[in-house]
Amino acid sequence: MAGTDDDAVATGDDDALYVLTAVLLTPAKFPSVLGDDYPEACTTLGLAPLADGYGLVLGQDGEGARWTVVVDDVSLVAVAIASWDCGMEQDLSPDERTVVAALPGWPLEVAVSAPGVPAPHDPAPELTELPPLSPPDTATWGPAQRRLGADEIAQQWATWREQIDDGDFATSDGEAKAKDTPQGESGDGEARSGIRRVLAEARSYVDTPPPLGRVRSSFATGDARTLRADGPGWSLVARTDDIAFVLLDEEPGEVLPVGRGPELPGLLEALDKMAVRPS
Repeated sequence: MAGTDDDAVATGDDDALYVLTAVLLTPAKFPSVLGDDYPEACTTLGLAPLADGYGLVLGQDGEGARWTVVVDDVSLVAVAIASWDCGMEQDLSPDERTVVAALPGWPLEVAVSAPGVPAPHDPAPELTELPPLSPPDTATWGPAQRRLGADEIAQQWATWREQIDDGDFATSDGEAKAKDTPQGESGDGEARSGIRRVLAEARSYVDTPPPLGRVRSSFATGDARTLRADGPGWSLVARTDDIAFVLLDEEPGEVLPVGRGPELPGLLEALDKMAVRPS
């Protein structure tokens, strides 16, 4: 969302910020590439994990330098994002009193730039005492790329689901069973033990709540919910009325489906009850 003169936000200096995009940083919705949970994502940015969260406004100053302005007016940022997602223009100019911090750099990739200013670059060192933010490295498989993969599955559920044959999750007599082996060549012993570990850790969340945002529930079609759970080295994406997909740090690039069976529905229902939901 390229900014204009009307989309300027004060950075605390004489320069204004030309808004390019914005994201929410709340317990229910945060850039998962920054961490497995909300407190971890906040820590990555040097912020305290406030209960109501923040809005992150990303843009450039008049010299083209990258800045991330953190505001506590979450609803203002949420309205702007919703309008942009619908293709509508929406000014995003938070009141200076709502600005919590002006951080150098961008914590996420931004594909656009402000017109009429130099190309995006980090602010000069004399302008800030903080090291510039930069997006996590996703060039190789690791936690950040694993979480981005889970994001994609959650956003494109139908596309991923249609690649899975329900027959892969049934016994020879047609009765469904709890199958913790992934489809295809990924079903080796290491992948099976990885999935068992993920399901066991996910079950433990029901009895011992994990850090805020580790389990999130969002809208899906019909009466179903889309569940997202993360933990050390793993991500799980599921529909409460369907199967689950697991991604593991130790299985680069693999997406491991988990059949519904008799146990998964109860686990997903329990996780959904304790999950953080968008307000």
